[in-house]
Amino acid sequence: MTLKKDDLETFDKDLERVPKFWSRLGEEPSFDGLKILDIGCGHGSLSVYVASKGAKKVLGLDIDERAINFAKENVLQNYPQLKSILDFQCCDISDLNEDYFDIMLAYASFEHIQNLDNVFDEMKKRLKVGGKMYIGFGPLYNSPYGDHKLTGAILPWGHLIFSESFLIKRLNKNLHKKITSIYEEFNKLSLAEFRTLFYTSGLHVSYFRVNASNNSLAKVFNLIRRIPFLEEYFSYNLYCILEKPC
Repeated sequence: MTLKKDDLETFDKDLERVPKFWSRLGEEPSFDGLKILDIGCGHGSLSVYVASKGAKKVLGLDIDERAINFAKENVLQNYPQLKSILDFQCCDISDLNEDYFDIMLAYASFEHIQNLDNVFDEMKKRLKVGGKMYIGFGPLYNSPYGDHKLTGAILPWGHLIFSESFLIKRLNKNLHKKITSIYEEFNKLSLAEFRTLFYTSGLHVSYFRVNASNNSLAKVFNLIRRIPFLEEYFSYNLYCILEKPC
């Protein structure tokens, strides 16, 4: 199998962003001898990174078959020293035939996962007592570019201002294959809904940070989001660490 250039570029860019993921979480844990589950692994960059850090086993999970096929072949061709540690599967977590994991990772996936409450319940079941989840994602749906700029709305918050029918009609003018929906990739959950999901989960929330960034825009947004009715619209990412209590 020949690895496509755009897939390799995506993998490399994602791999370059991994240190930022840990810096925004405030810590990079030790993976030595541990069993890791990477939820929504995509092209597998975070899984490869963790496997190279001494993990006993790393399983990357995603429902995107094309991404999983790339991840598998990429390991065989470019990271053969990790092939006994890494595994990638294209399936729903509820269909996973695996026992407990020491650490679970979810990077840039929680804003996309449909039926997230069910997926999160399945994650909790498979997390060892004392195990941790490291989760980071964005942009949040209600933030300026919460549509990841896929709607072509141009204006900040345009995906919230304009109707879906208007945006679809506008997009279809320039598409060979017409679309009927532009929101299948997002679960549209709000910051408040994510906060409720985590804090009522029965897991201990040891870290919870909104707008995790060192740039000046984050500082401005963090001032504005103190105004209660503007919090949702000026909160663009979320990073948290959850632990399963003994």
